Amino acid sequence: NVWCAAGKGTLGTDEVVASIHRFRLHEVVSHRQLILPQLAATGVSALGVRQGSGFSVMFGPVRAADLPAFLSQDNQADESMRSVTFTLAERAVLIPVEFYLLAKPLLATILLALLLSGIGPTVFSPAAALERGVVLVVVTGLGILSGAALTPLLLPWLPGRQLWLKGIVAGLPAAVVGWQLFAPRLAIVECAALVLWVETVSSYLAMHFTGSTPFTSPSGVEYEMRRGLPVQIGAAMLAVALWLTAPF
Repeated sequence: NVWCAAGKGTLGTDEVVASIHRFRLHEVVSHRQLILPQLAATGVSALGVRQGSGFSVMFGPVRAADLPAFLSQDNQADESMRSVTFTLAERAVLIPVEFYLLAKPLLATILLALLLSGIGPTVFSPAAALERGVVLVVVTGLGILSGAALTPLLLPWLPGRQLWLKGIVAGLPAAVVGWQLFAPRLAIVECAALVLWVETVSSYLAMHFTGSTPFTSPSGVEYEMRRGLPVQIGAAMLAVALWLTAPF
């Protein structure tokens, strides 16, 4: 999105100037004015664009949908055009994108889950790989649902300011569901591994939304990742260790 791209520099002054020259914009239009999204202002210097391309920059409304109204009002933005929102609908639209991006990593996770689940006293058991692997895959799916879907939907009501912590809270219902589904057939060590794994997946995926929310910043994202990633890595390693040692 614009906010994330401008913040991390991929939508910056140099990129705008390069795009103007690359697409020969001066040959396409007779005027020399660009209207950029308001949130691009964090990464784009209007003076730099003018010096580099001859085009002046006007920062328009936050949302592209408001452009017709903005133009009809003689390039004047009202308060609603300048206001940054993150409504339920705006959060929900991010969920399918997250699921799409998870397709390939999920396939690799399924294969790894089947492989690790088959390790046991007999070195490797195909039956155990299938039985325990399915459990691990289902629990991974629960973690994905809580981190990639439940977290953005419930974002304003989840406690905590950092998204990785919100993901842990959102993962609690998924952990309870996983426990209820599989606790009767698994050892306590395996159940503990599943709970840790659900929470890790949920927390990690929730942290992905640091680049999508309008209330984060590059420094804030770095701050959160420095605190969240060590916890997630530690919990994931412990979950894998418990899962691997449980059959012995």
